[in-house]
Amino acid sequence: MGGEKALQAINSLERTGTIRRLSDGATGRYVSRSSKPGLYAESYDLNGLETSSGYNGRSGWRRDSRNGLSSLTGSASNNFQAESQFRNTRWLDYKKQKSKIVGAGSPTIDGRQANALTLTTSKGANIKLYFDAATGLLTREEIPWADSMKIIDYADYRKTGNVLFPFSVKMSEGDERYEIALSDIRVNPQIALSTFDFPATSGDPLPDIRALLSQLQQNEDEVEKLLDSYSYVQKSTTRELGKDGILREKESETRQLSFYKGYRITRVTEKNGKPLSEKDQRDEDKNAEKRVEEIEKVIAKKEKAELKNGPPKEDGPRVSVAELLRASNLVNPRREKFRGRDVIVFDFEPNTAFDYKNAKSMLKFFGKTVGVMWIDEQDKQVARLEAYLADSFNVGGGVLAKLRKGASFTLEQQRINDEIWLPSIADINLSVRVLLVKGVNVNQRIESYDYRKFTTEVKDAKVGESSTVQP
Repeated sequence: MGGEKALQAINSLERTGTIRRLSDGATGRYVSRSSKPGLYAESYDLNGLETSSGYNGRSGWRRDSRNGLSSLTGSASNNFQAESQFRNTRWLDYKKQKSKIVGAGSPTIDGRQANALTLTTSKGANIKLYFDAATGLLTREEIPWADSMKIIDYADYRKTGNVLFPFSVKMSEGDERYEIALSDIRVNPQIALSTFDFPATSGDPLPDIRALLSQLQQNEDEVEKLLDSYSYVQKSTTRELGKDGILREKESETRQLSFYKGYRITRVTEKNGKPLSEKDQRDEDKNAEKRVEEIEKVIAKKEKAELKNGPPKEDGPRVSVAELLRASNLVNPRREKFRGRDVIVFDFEPNTAFDYKNAKSMLKFFGKTVGVMWIDEQDKQVARLEAYLADSFNVGGGVLAKLRKGASFTLEQQRINDEIWLPSIADINLSVRVLLVKGVNVNQRIESYDYRKFTTEVKDAKVGESSTVQP
């Protein structure tokens, strides 16, 4: 195609042409744009009806005449982020991105021999590439899209600048087939960041986001009071991307979570799907009892300090999501539906004007993240959060550990008993350097379930459950 150096020199790309839908012959204009490090947008109209999608570095979105406009979540979000990254760096930076590339055979594509490769991202998204065995040029891509596969065939390579680009494209999405004839490919054009942003929408006026966050913080305080009457099971599964490009479960641990005076108490009940031995379970139960004793001591110490110094100040140990967002700029607010409920969605990014020097550690960390948040409009609770680290974060000045740029976090909560929101799913994917030497990769999925409401009694520093109701 022109060599690695020529491909690496592409910082932005714009492709324009015409598109035709084979099922009915409808035609229109096609445009795709990409800009490093991972911005991507694609749009086409067929007989005046536009379909478009984009990733702005914080959130992905799609708009079409059938489903309207919405943010991408779950596998659709993961897959589109992977495609957006791929459109900018291709397969050249896969090692830096903690991805794997493995051989996938030598199939025949349109009567010609090809060499196939599978690129698997650290989050498990698979992109399959087919290179013509005779010319070495990319002839086909298979990219996951939502619950289906997008297949793209390339032909008619022509030189633009120092790189060969395909000007003939065939694309299939689900049951639809398209032909794209590109007329112009521009290398390194100036592309406005707004090109990739969530499109502006009209409709009901949006609430003031800062006021919404204030209500969110108040509700989190109310949730603290309810937590003592709830318990649930949490299963943490560690995954590993093997040399063969397959993401596998490595080990798991299941815990029973409960709360006492706002503090969390955990008891391990299973490891790798097997219950603990009687001895290990007794030890876990004793540790839970000790945890209650420790909590009582901490509370007593705090009460003593309050009598001497007055109420605790803002720099206490607990930091709410609303507080964390003070270190961020909030952009692209919009209304959407999420799991059948009305939500307010907005993107967030670091606020360069915020004073991080004297901020809490968690504020400093959150101030380096970008992402998107869904807030339930009725309950004023976080329904979903997607974030990734836009810059490396040092722990202990970088001596203890360094969390590397690109670490990603996803969290979902669900409404329980029409009164409280509790965690349901969390995905964590990060790379950290420990003590300046050792590199550790964490790929973890945490599932919470079996929510139960009960009353807690403390007698002789032991926790007892009674009147278990509303499971």
